[in-house]
Amino acid sequence: MSKMKIKGKVVYQNIEGGFWGIEDAKGNQYRPVNMPAALQEKGKNVEIVAKEVDEMSVFMWGIAIKIVSFE
Repeated sequence: MSKMKIKGKVVYQNIEGGFWGIEDAKGNQYRPVNMPAALQEKGKNVEIVAKEVDEMSVFMWGIAIKIVSFE
């Protein structure tokens, strides 16, 4: 899959034990499978480069992505 740039805000979803996500300005939701500790801060503005991944999950929220790089 090709890489995509995402600008958004870090969110924490307290569903099924909780997980970190990213929401962009258009309301798109992304669920990183490898959220770096440096980004795990509610409300933090981030710019990431990511790839969509094919992953089965109990979390019915967002598009599963793998973060390649971030700022």
